[in-house]
Amino acid sequence: MTKAFRFYETGGTEVLKWEDVEIDAPGKGEVLIRQAAVGLNYIDVYHRAGLYPLQLPSGIGVEGAGVVEEVGRGVKEFKKGDRVAYMGGPLGAYSEERIMPANRLVKLPKEIDFETAAAIMLQGLTAHMLIRKVYKVNKGDTVLFHAAAGGVGLIACQWLKHLGVKVVGTVGSEEKAKLAKRHGCTWPVNYRKDDFLETVKKVTKGKGVPVVYDSVGKDTFMKSLDCLAPRGMLVVFGNASGPVDNFNLNLLTPRGSLYVTRPTIMNYTSDRDEMVKATRELFKVVKSGAVKVRIGQAYALKDAAQAHKDLEARKTTGSTVLLP
Repeated sequence: MTKAFRFYETGGTEVLKWEDVEIDAPGKGEVLIRQAAVGLNYIDVYHRAGLYPLQLPSGIGVEGAGVVEEVGRGVKEFKKGDRVAYMGGPLGAYSEERIMPANRLVKLPKEIDFETAAAIMLQGLTAHMLIRKVYKVNKGDTVLFHAAAGGVGLIACQWLKHLGVKVVGTVGSEEKAKLAKRHGCTWPVNYRKDDFLETVKKVTKGKGVPVVYDSVGKDTFMKSLDCLAPRGMLVVFGNASGPVDNFNLNLLTPRGSLYVTRPTIMNYTSDRDEMVKATRELFKVVKSGAVKVRIGQAYALKDAAQAHKDLEARKTTGSTVLLP
């Protein structure tokens, strides 16, 4: 018997239930993990609230790190005692112990602790997807990154600086502006006081940026398009302010034949070889010190509902972990 969060209907944080759960022995190709840290991500809110529909009842959480307790038949790559981390696979990271498919796990280098791993698997691989896959940035580029003081934003800003890219980054307070700047954001813009479009026009001398990375969604979408240079790309990878509905594609033409894409990390890591390669690149840049992971807050796993409330209220900075 172990403890885990389940939910039986979608809605507010009150739907999350901390329950006793029976766990079977791992089956063929599976591994039993004792969790050491769990990552909190906005996709968890989308699942809980019903924006991304699930078959209910369901577990919750897509990211974690821990120790292998037992392996099932046919598992060759892992053994009891291995330190591992994961992102994706079946929902259910909000648990003390859980079963995972072995092909969704990666071994942790000794230089990376459990909390760091739980903070970077989803957010770090998302940053990798954005800047190395969806739009591969080039040295000398200037880009716009929304929510620059968030978990993905702080990782991405550092990585972009490491690659020789300058960043205009939106934030919601002066404190977050200072935080983003310390983590590689060249021009933090407090959107409550200043206009990020004006900043983009100023620093690019009116040319616009080749790419905008936007996890905010509805509130920033149209103005983000106006920040792009001709044939630029708007990468929408989240909906913190709500989804973008009923968009007229004809609006892309007069702005310079723009591109809009809505990638998801699951599509970029469904192939194991691609996932392992991306994870190695992520671990390498973290171990080098070029990307320092900022865990802004940690909660006891049983307090996950409060963590959700703080995340939705934009009270969090950097990455958040839940500790069993």
